[in-house]
Amino acid sequence: MKLSIVTTLYHSAPYIREFQERVAACARSITSDCEFVYVNDGSPDQSLRTAVALIAEDPRVRVVDLSRNFGHHQALMAGIAHARGEYVFLIDVDLEEPPECLPVFWRELHQRKVDVVYGYQTERRGPWFQRITGMLYWRLFNFLSDQPVMADILTVRLMSRRFVDALLQHREQLFSIEGLWANTGFDQIPIEVNKIRHKGESTYTLRKKLAYAFQAITAFSTKPLICVAALGALLTASSALYVLFLVGRYLISGTSVGGWTSLIVSLWFFGGLIIFNLGVISTYLAVIFIETKRRPVTIVKHIHEAVAPEIGIRPRESVPAPVPPIRSGSVANLFS
Repeated sequence: MKLSIVTTLYHSAPYIREFQERVAACARSITSDCEFVYVNDGSPDQSLRTAVALIAEDPRVRVVDLSRNFGHHQALMAGIAHARGEYVFLIDVDLEEPPECLPVFWRELHQRKVDVVYGYQTERRGPWFQRITGMLYWRLFNFLSDQPVMADILTVRLMSRRFVDALLQHREQLFSIEGLWANTGFDQIPIEVNKIRHKGESTYTLRKKLAYAFQAITAFSTKPLICVAALGALLTASSALYVLFLVGRYLISGTSVGGWTSLIVSLWFFGGLIIFNLGVISTYLAVIFIETKRRPVTIVKHIHEAVAPEIGIRPRESVPAPVPPIRSGSVANLFS
């Protein structure tokens, strides 16, 4: 298999047929030896039925149906794990990232002799609140992360098989796929992609974005823990110096310290600070707790694909089995 084209489905029914037509046309300019892998991430609409119907029209289509909604990044990793091509083209189905960039990526990957070509956007689009929060997220992530990631990176990317195999070696249960891409290494080059605002409301609510941001930072950085320790040391040193100052002033001038207001304010301040620091530590403990349970990242319910030509084309159901951990998570930018 020369090329695998991978995408995920969640509230995606209106885009599937146009996406298939456009991406198949782009693939024909490269090779006829390709496959199209659709991962249904528990979509509540007609996405699964629409994608399965494509199998009768093009036997190269395979549909991986997950047992429930596991999340966008988890579904992306499931699709990558089921890709069989020498090269894997990853893209979102909603047509915000134009499928026509596939030939461009293919040419750049072979001319530059790299393992990954990925897309990014230079100008954020959407409401001002999304633009500002997106900018703040990437700055905070790269400030705290041990592995910086290019800001405004997109899902669309073309990857070599050796990069894909290395990527699938990660075993995290909680992760940021952008961080995994950066952490895998190899030669990667960015290409600017004009992201089109094709669909309506994003399925990512503010709560989901905040939860994802917190998860991404704790998955790829220990700096918050170091900051907690440094803050504790700073406060301890400051308090010790202030105590010495008060004792010295009392011994020299006999001035004593009074006032219940300052005492109560100090108690509230330090009490809140302690609770906050415990919350940061507890978050990391929760991550450790989840990772040690080694639950599957995704679980496959069915795989629909074409069977041998002499039998005819029909959906085949696989035995429900978990995808190996992590093999089985724009990037559609969550803050776009």
